[in-house]
Amino acid sequence: MSAISASLSNSATMLRRNFRHTLRNPLTLFNAVVMPAFVMFLMVYVLGGGFSVGQDYVDYATPGMIIMAVGYGIGPTATGVNADMTTGFINRLRIMDVSRGAVLSAHVIATTLRTLVALVFVVGLAFLMGFSPSAGPAEWLGALGIVVLATLAISWLTIGAGLAAKSPEGAGMLGVPLMLLPFLSSAFVPADKMGPVVREFAEYQPFTPIIETLRAFLTGAPAAGTALTAVAWCAGLTLVGYLWSRRSFSRRA
Repeated sequence: MSAISASLSNSATMLRRNFRHTLRNPLTLFNAVVMPAFVMFLMVYVLGGGFSVGQDYVDYATPGMIIMAVGYGIGPTATGVNADMTTGFINRLRIMDVSRGAVLSAHVIATTLRTLVALVFVVGLAFLMGFSPSAGPAEWLGALGIVVLATLAISWLTIGAGLAAKSPEGAGMLGVPLMLLPFLSSAFVPADKMGPVVREFAEYQPFTPIIETLRAFLTGAPAAGTALTAVAWCAGLTLVGYLWSRRSFSRRA
């Protein structure tokens, strides 16, 4: 068996392991759906009437809520990868002919698939609230691509944070900034309506171009400049998270 096929086989085995853990603890997927649903209800039905965004508020808020849902689904990833390091699982792999890097790639794939399942429910809820996108098939495909890229970036950063934490509980807390950062973006209100300091931060942080690109795709009018910025941010964050994760993993494993 070649090194590549062996690595793929190891990754598939670890992926099945992660899926079994998810099935044994469905609360992880439940939380990834319930929290975004609550925030969506709060923003649309309680606070949304106070914002002037030039379109139906549910149409404006849904792209931001989609990206926020990605953040709400990363907690189990951070605690899971940390638990692998602190409970002896990686130590057992040392005496086996198993690619330890497969553990990380399996966590990324499992997080991405779990997130996509949660997003189906979130988008379905948005439609029930009156969400009416004008995107065609190509725009929907572009929107899916941006979501996947953002999920990969957030997943690798989460794994890096999980490996850097001293305990699974600490790993879960390190993921909180990634859940809260979209609130300081254009997710729920245009950046130009914010105060001076917050506006500057919102305009130049990574989540704003990602959300604006997703919003543009869903309205059927994607902007090339914003899309390039979003892809660049996703690629850069993925690279940082990957290198951070590999370095931390090599040091601890």
